[in-house]
Amino acid sequence: MRAPVVRAAILTLAFVLGIGRVGHAQLVVHDPAVTLRNSITAAVKEAEVALQRLQHSQLRRMAQRLSMFTNLGKYGLPNAPLWRIHDWQNPAAFLFSRAYNAALNYGDAGGVAFQDVSQPVLPAAVALGMLPSAARRALTAQLATLDVATASAITATHDTGQLRFNGRRELTAIEALEFDVTDGSLAQSATAVLDKLSGAVLIGARQRQARAQLLSGVVEQLLVEGKRARDTEAATMNMQLVAWRDRDAANVAFVAGSGDALRVWRQP
Repeated sequence: MRAPVVRAAILTLAFVLGIGRVGHAQLVVHDPAVTLRNSITAAVKEAEVALQRLQHSQLRRMAQRLSMFTNLGKYGLPNAPLWRIHDWQNPAAFLFSRAYNAALNYGDAGGVAFQDVSQPVLPAAVALGMLPSAARRALTAQLATLDVATASAITATHDTGQLRFNGRRELTAIEALEFDVTDGSLAQSATAVLDKLSGAVLIGARQRQARAQLLSGVVEQLLVEGKRARDTEAATMNMQLVAWRDRDAANVAFVAGSGDALRVWRQP
């Protein structure tokens, strides 16, 4: 009876030990779909990393300033021409037009300097009241031409003086911008470069405005000259039309006057 009991105990112990080993073992499970998905994900991530590296390298190359490759000083303009002013402070050079030369340097909105050097027009109210309507109309047109010419000259003088006065300060701003643009420091960021572009655009806009003001003055002068030429041609045409209209009466009067002159003429 003891031998079967020992055999049963040995078999039981062997069975327990076998179950323990099976419980601690690792079972390998292979799924082709999961493996393919993981492989595709790894390839995509690797491509994204490579693309980001290329983008970073390209951005670094784009961020490099031109000063790394060449000297920016060669783009500057040394000894830029200065704004010239009229020497109004020299009495010997301009004895009678010092005020007007000062207006050409600094401006004269009221036109006082221009009035000082221009021929004045006498008051015409009394004379206009004594003339007939046709003569009054012709004289009024001539006076209007003088007023338009005076206003245009005063405006052009003031604009020229203001542009010359502001141009000297604008030249200082351009020189400062040129110094900043040709600065070869690599510490300046893209924001600093954009600020330089903004400054250049602002100076360009002011220069375009100044050019438009000068062109407006030229147009006004041309308008005045055109009006004066038109008035002259209109007066000439009116005289021709009157001569054609009243030619008969004029011829009769001329003949009568000539006959009277011949009859009363005597040898001195």
